[in-house]
Amino acid sequence: MKVRIKFSKYGALKFIGHLDVMRYFQKAIRRSGIDIAYSEGFSPHQIMSFAAPLSVGHTSEGEYFDIEVIHFTDEADFKERLSSVMVEGIDILKVQLLPEDEKNAMAEVAAASYLVSFRKEEDLPEGWQKKLMDFYAGENIPVKKKTKKSEKEINLKESIYDLQIREEKKIYMLLNASSGGNIKPAFVLECFFKTLEYDLPEYALVIHRMETFKDIGTNGIRKLVPLIWEK
Repeated sequence: MKVRIKFSKYGALKFIGHLDVMRYFQKAIRRSGIDIAYSEGFSPHQIMSFAAPLSVGHTSEGEYFDIEVIHFTDEADFKERLSSVMVEGIDILKVQLLPEDEKNAMAEVAAASYLVSFRKEEDLPEGWQKKLMDFYAGENIPVKKKTKKSEKEINLKESIYDLQIREEKKIYMLLNASSGGNIKPAFVLECFFKTLEYDLPEYALVIHRMETFKDIGTNGIRKLVPLIWEK
């Protein structure tokens, strides 16, 4: 049986990297007494799959991972048992028993939403909000993106599904987060500020992931829903 868990990450734990988060949950699941399934072979390990790794220093309320279990009571009991062994900085938000034919969390990720603010907004170019919206309004935003082996030119517009200036001058972004086209919010803003001949200082951004989505659309029409959703 496959179970999907949604969790948040905040506070001091935002400085813990993805591999350490994986190790933390492996130990937490053992402490909780959840009957997780193990792989076969000489070095058995818990069957676990995380969705989209969160960058160090970012907070989130939309993190997911899947596990396989031998025995399952109900979603409320599972959530309570796992929550009881969490430390401050990680909260279990939702639990869902998955259909057997459901893809794993990593394979399903299509997009992610973020809320971005600046540590020192007074240092930004004047009128940046309007210029950012003009930047987004363009039909084509050619930029160079580094890959593992080289660098390629892409149309950034195709990977930005939504962009808004919200209250308190925070920027909402809905971005492509698939394995083949993942775009980070920092990259979007770096590309934008380069058009103003302004280099963002290191650690200038405060980034919070709001949700992670899968695409259930058909015939080329995108329909994004959270990785845990009620049909």
